[in-house]
Amino acid sequence: MGNHAEELPSLPLPDEQRCPFAPPPEYERLRADHPVIRVTCPTGVRAWLVSRYADVREVLGDPRRFSNRPGTAAHILLGFSGAEPVGEGEFPRMDGGEHLRFRRHMAPEMSNMKRIGQLRPLVQAIVDQRLDAVAAVEPPVDFYAQFARPVTTAVIAELLGVPEGDRGLFQKAAEALFTGALTAAEVGEAMRPLFEYLYATVMTRRANPGEDVISRMIVRSDGTERPFTDAELVRMSAAMLLAGYDTTASMISHGLLALLEHPQELDRLRADPGLAATAAEELVRYLGVGGGLLREVTEDTEIAGQPVKVGDYVVVAIQSANRDSALHPDGDHLDVSRPAGAHLGFGHGPHQCVGQQLARLELTTVLATVARRIPSLRLAVPFDDIRFKVDTAVLGPVALPVTWDKVLPAAEGGA
Repeated sequence: MGNHAEELPSLPLPDEQRCPFAPPPEYERLRADHPVIRVTCPTGVRAWLVSRYADVREVLGDPRRFSNRPGTAAHILLGFSGAEPVGEGEFPRMDGGEHLRFRRHMAPEMSNMKRIGQLRPLVQAIVDQRLDAVAAVEPPVDFYAQFARPVTTAVIAELLGVPEGDRGLFQKAAEALFTGALTAAEVGEAMRPLFEYLYATVMTRRANPGEDVISRMIVRSDGTERPFTDAELVRMSAAMLLAGYDTTASMISHGLLALLEHPQELDRLRADPGLAATAAEELVRYLGVGGGLLREVTEDTEIAGQPVKVGDYVVVAIQSANRDSALHPDGDHLDVSRPAGAHLGFGHGPHQCVGQQLARLELTTVLATVARRIPSLRLAVPFDDIRFKVDTAVLGPVALPVTWDKVLPAAEGGA
């Protein structure tokens, strides 16, 4: 809805140099006085901004009235333009049965708890191996570039059977995809080498299925009435690779930075690494999805009493919702022992993050292992020197320079 002449306030965007772990301060006033208000977004999209927990949850939970078709980040990133028809296999922009067709094949590989239990030793081994590599380097090191990204890259690449020498392809594609300055055409061009690589991979796996996720989806799909096409498998595989690359890595580095700046909470985790699971959940709630998620209204309806019309856009402010006192009276406080509750850090409803259990496993394993193996971990620069990402849908520090006195061996640190 970009043809309205009235001047609208701008969508409040994360300003991590000013508020490194919190949503823009405007949200507290918006929740109290203007829970549904029209705004202009960075890409020119005009949308209803929804900031209260209950209202955000309602929108996310009702894809019949609020469609995912425009894409979750088309209000933030030019490359996510939702104007084009939904492409073959572009399941994140689908709703209803079409979306479920893809999700029911991906979820068993990334969210089924039995599967997560099977993956736990792999993730632990990758985390320990990367800490061993970090320990061999004289500090300081950039924990984001030298630990977080290699860990999450290795996990998702191992699942999809992508050899180490080929992983640079999806790293480059992810960097292009999540950069706000590139147009849809430029993103498409940057993605082309990855799609070509994955097409060849799908062909190989069709001929000789293995135990990797792509092979398992091929075999499972071929037993259905509507098997996946090659193009659909390429899109699915690309989505898993890209989503599993920088989003989780940024949460790891952002979460560790938050703990380093809340030493009392980090001390609690060091004293009891068993708190890692609740700490991981709390960090996802606390840091949230800063730019919000986009939806399109499919029928005349209302949100919190505010009428909205077919074709209107809605941005749900996840980070604001997670700080709403209706969810937690002390929502601005970081508490590594807080019971998980019903935060919206992984979304809600049919489109909630399909890889959330894998992300939880990675974040929990990292927090527990780092707390045990590097009890002296600390920033190597003053906090004010940390720079944060801008013009992107993925928040967190650009780099996380850290140092330590000693990295304990895996056996001593408790693998």
